Amino acid sequence: MYFRGPAVGLTFCSFYLASYFTNKYVLSILKFTYPTLFQGWQTLVGGVFLHICWKIGWVEINYSSRSDVISWLPASVSFVGIIYAGSRALSRLPIPVFLTLHNAAEAVTYGVQRVFFRELCLLQVIFLCCSVILLVISAVCLPLHDSQFDRDGYFWAVIHLLCSGCYKVFQRSQKSKLLSDLDQQYINYFFSVVLLAFATHPTGDLFSALEFPFLYFYRFHSGCCASGILGFVLMLLSVKLRSSLSPAHHLSWTFLAKVLTAVVSLFVFEISLNLPLTLCFLTCCLGEALHIYTERSGA
Repeated sequence: MYFRGPAVGLTFCSFYLASYFTNKYVLSILKFTYPTLFQGWQTLVGGVFLHICWKIGWVEINYSSRSDVISWLPASVSFVGIIYAGSRALSRLPIPVFLTLHNAAEAVTYGVQRVFFRELCLLQVIFLCCSVILLVISAVCLPLHDSQFDRDGYFWAVIHLLCSGCYKVFQRSQKSKLLSDLDQQYINYFFSVVLLAFATHPTGDLFSALEFPFLYFYRFHSGCCASGILGFVLMLLSVKLRSSLSPAHHLSWTFLAKVLTAVVSLFVFEISLNLPLTLCFLTCCLGEALHIYTERSGA
């Protein structure tokens, strides 16, 4: 297991980068900005592949009762908000900006835990409070120094981080213990497919997509296929890391994946960097590193 952990972690980082780059390419370069269709496709691919893996015995899914599924539905609603708002935000924002705002979701999680659970010791509160402050400062300062400021992009990023924070609270609650990570994702996938399918017409995405200029181009088809497959594999790798490593080590690999993705994206996608914006990114990294240190040290 000692040798398998780094291998899975490095593979996770590779797929994390590839998944973000593929999504960014389809959303920003090809400008396929129809999130109900794009995210509906991704969750359909993920749901079908997960169902196949379950039936052939590669993974185990065994939610025990209908009440368990119903109790998880609020989290599934948050999941739909995460992927829908995240898709709209990523189509308008550079990857480093999006990831910095995404990390601010930890502030929502921390706030809810403090109000409702109060399960943290004093030293944890101090370290996590400092971490959250740094993450919030970096996110709040971003629009003030972003020369590519996009109002809609930031709006959807805020919705995305709020939904992400709420989803993490559901995952850490006692009710989530009744369902494994794969159980949760299985429910998320199929709930998302149904909800997004019904939303394609009211949002106008269904008919607007018919006028998409690259609808019949292989670049668009290959990008969509890659996004669905990469997203599914990334989910499996994340579950593998979470089950085989401690929370601190899982957070460490996720942090490394984010940093690599953000840094490499600077050379692939267009972004106007300046000193204040760079300081925001570094402050965000410092805040997340402090969070990992808190988990690792068991403060």
